Amino acid sequence: MLRDTVRALAGDASVRAVILTGAGRGFCAGGDVTGMTGGGSSDVDLRTLMEVSETLVDMAAVTIAAVNGPCAGAGLAFACACDLRYAARSAVFVSAFLRVGSSGDHGSAWVLTRAVGAAKARELLLLGQRVEADEALRIGLVSAVLDDGALRPHADAVAAHLATMPANASRLMKENLNDAIALPLDRYLDAEVARFAQCSGSEEATTAARAFLAERAGRPTDPA
Repeated sequence: MLRDTVRALAGDASVRAVILTGAGRGFCAGGDVTGMTGGGSSDVDLRTLMEVSETLVDMAAVTIAAVNGPCAGAGLAFACACDLRYAARSAVFVSAFLRVGSSGDHGSAWVLTRAVGAAKARELLLLGQRVEADEALRIGLVSAVLDDGALRPHADAVAAHLATMPANASRLMKENLNDAIALPLDRYLDAEVARFAQCSGSEEATTAARAFLAERAGRPTDPA
């Protein structure tokens, strides 16, 4: 189950980057519409299911959505919950919630608003328009559009690059980015200063600074 897999990755401190992509020709077609025609789940059950987006946002690892085809409903929420998003040329995005009588789930309005801004999020959720890959790039929903065969190698290269970054600083920067859209400036600065202090003078920061200076000087890093 996706929720359990994401939970496990979030709990593994050795995981530096996570790529979320579809197993077949599409990224995610959303929920089972047939199952929406009768019955339902309790609020508790539904809230537990919504932890996928929450965990993607909150986990220490940087999350990457490699959108390899149709991305609808919950899939759109999962993609927007990731830190970085890249799309194949065959990708298409659509909310479709209102078309099936749903007000939205998996944090869709929360993550989409933060991905593309309030006005565009309202347009996409209320009108349910299809967004092709190039349009997704234009509105900032994705960072790049790649040929279908190049999408996964690109995502893998980004993940590999992220894995070379100082682990603690990367985690704390992601916390800064999350706080930047949730806290007023004064409270954000308090949190940012505390995290900056955690980095300053640490062995990780010292090693990274030495490597940076050595690279800039064009000489090998001093292992000492």
